[in-house]
Amino acid sequence: MNLADMLSFADMSQLTAIAGRYQCECKPNSKHDLIQTLLITLGSKDFMEAQVRECSRDDLRFLNTLLFDERSYLTLEDLLAAARASSLETQPGKNGGYRDTVTRFKNGGWLYNGASQHTRYLFQVPKDLKERFRDRMAARIKEGLETSGEPGVYREEGQLAAADLLTLLHFVLENEPELNLEGAMYRRCQQQLMNSLHISEPLLGKGGWRFGYGRACEHYPSRLALLYDYARHRRWIAEEEHRLKLTGAGTAVLTEAKYESVLQIFSFWLRLYKGAIPNLPSLVYWISVSACDWVTVKSLQDALGWLIKPFYYDDADSILEKRILRMMLHLGMLKVGEAAEGPVIRMTDWGMESAQSKQILV
Repeated sequence: MNLADMLSFADMSQLTAIAGRYQCECKPNSKHDLIQTLLITLGSKDFMEAQVRECSRDDLRFLNTLLFDERSYLTLEDLLAAARASSLETQPGKNGGYRDTVTRFKNGGWLYNGASQHTRYLFQVPKDLKERFRDRMAARIKEGLETSGEPGVYREEGQLAAADLLTLLHFVLENEPELNLEGAMYRRCQQQLMNSLHISEPLLGKGGWRFGYGRACEHYPSRLALLYDYARHRRWIAEEEHRLKLTGAGTAVLTEAKYESVLQIFSFWLRLYKGAIPNLPSLVYWISVSACDWVTVKSLQDALGWLIKPFYYDDADSILEKRILRMMLHLGMLKVGEAAEGPVIRMTDWGMESAQSKQILV
């Protein structure tokens, strides 16, 4: 529902609270007057501009989370979890503070209870406010970007992820690699596989921490780990008796010799990485909005870094560069080059279409 519908179903106490929040001049006892005044206030360009300019970053991260959540209704627990995830401060046992956040957003005209008996304790965000917020946020993000001319040389991987997924299945069929006690292929075998892929990556060295980005990230470089986890998710490969084997379903894929849709791999990547990067879909969307032309990675880090919550030893810059931009390159969504200003990126046509599709918002 849009704002006008939600205001009409809201009770007088909420309407009065919203009007008081924004110091609206209206008849406090007239629901019709309250609704008309609030429609003008909340629907104005000045209102959205003020939200983006004046809200704290915690509040903007919370708002960003809400506006990229396409569920029809949210529970109070959903909202508290979103508020907790949006705060860079660790506040154990401080749910009261997060409840205050929810209350402020309700009194600010962003959250409304459902209209039926079954939804009266659930919450919604007006659809038209979501769209206007995205437009205003996009304008703010673009303000700080540094553009660049097309670099002399740039890298683009296109559909090679899908091609290398078949290469992985062929390798498993032909070799049935032995697995060590940790469940990983031995390094010699990993290198043999890497030499057959279109895109090679350095094997992992000893030491360091590796978790949070899929099961296979503990043992393999990021791109290979994604393909491995995807094949295992589709049950095309299985770990049996200390060996990696092709399943019947995997054999059927090779028999058909049909490339998997990169869009399917992209959707899987979003789900796989969302544990470590909860607002990943929105970040991919903002990158697509930002990189219609060549832009510097440094300016993109400055523009989007505040939206990224560090994950253990991964800081915001590392997450953006290594976990997001690099994987978008591997998925054929980005071109990457080197300019006088430093590393630069630009969305591909396919990447732009996928990043701004309805699917990413689900």
